[in-house]
Amino acid sequence: MISTIHVRRAPRDARRGLLLAENRVFACALGRSGMRPVKREGDGATPIAGMRIVYGWYRADRLVRPHSGLRLRAITARDGWCDAPADPNYNRPVRLPFRAGHETMTRDDRLYDVCLVLDWNLPPFGRKRHAGSAIFLHLARPDFGPTEGCIAVAPEAMRWLLPRIGPETVVKVIA
Repeated sequence: MISTIHVRRAPRDARRGLLLAENRVFACALGRSGMRPVKREGDGATPIAGMRIVYGWYRADRLVRPHSGLRLRAITARDGWCDAPADPNYNRPVRLPFRAGHETMTRDDRLYDVCLVLDWNLPPFGRKRHAGSAIFLHLARPDFGPTEGCIAVAPEAMRWLLPRIGPETVVKVIA
């Protein structure tokens, strides 16, 4: 199992990065605001931090269940993620329909066909209001366009990573 994945900023573009795992280097997309040590809800930044991969989701209607050391579950049409800081469910998975602000996990653009939850702003250290939500490692757009603060890789990179990672894997975003 890979114990640490490093993510660094790519040369000449703060919204792109290099993901280093074992002896491999993969291109990745970062937040539209680049990387920041202090993350705020809606700032579009990828947090500079070490984050564990808690578990993952995949689209069973599009993919065969991927092999991984992570707990993976199929995304359903009722799966969402609360991104409303004032709501008690802030930065948690929720069931749709949901009254407060949220992301729908069944996206049409395939970015969440595989979506790994990073422990940014999650227990055991608690959730801080406005400190950022829904920080995932997911699939990138074909042009590697920026994310809202997540880390995104090509499908081939995700296929390579999944069988080599588990809940002990740490994703270290470094400046």
